[in-house]
Amino acid sequence: MLKNNLLSIKNLDFSFEHSIVKIVANRNHPEIKLAGITIGPFVEGNEYEVYYWIAEELEKTSIAHFREQQLDVSKLYKIQWTERVQTAGQVSKLPEHFYPQLRRCLKKLKKETNKNSEKLREYEKIKQLTLDIVNSRLKKIVSIASTITPTEQVLKNLVEEERLLYNKLYRFINEWRSQITFHEGSDS
Repeated sequence: MLKNNLLSIKNLDFSFEHSIVKIVANRNHPEIKLAGITIGPFVEGNEYEVYYWIAEELEKTSIAHFREQQLDVSKLYKIQWTERVQTAGQVSKLPEHFYPQLRRCLKKLKKETNKNSEKLREYEKIKQLTLDIVNSRLKKIVSIASTITPTEQVLKNLVEEERLLYNKLYRFINEWRSQITFHEGSDS
């Protein structure tokens, strides 16, 4: 069962890698051909739409940067604060592709910690914020999955990874509840 969950998360991650994002060219650059895809040419300051995985490579080579800022400590503090002020059973709306972005942010910072002690502190802050956010949302998802008939209003703010978990928990809990309360076995 865990393996199926991981495969589903991997599928969601694959979809994220192939989602379209906006970038801004940092400099002029001729057309680039890779893996049967042609991108560019790029004109400094112009905005383009490319797959996420391509944008990542263009950013590494300083050809372009993401138009929208990726996750950072201040965004995560806001998410953590919002999550904490929600009443029990309520989840706040997360940015689109939150978990794939979070994994990439942590991975990138982890790589940079070897070169820079400031990045190590940032990595530790983000790691702690991540745990707080995930644990808070996990408790809420378990609580919601335990209700007999959750409303769509409650479920609408779950992102895809959370919806996966919720659906499995909901089925498991209801099956367990049914067996405990309505099982017609032999009377001892």
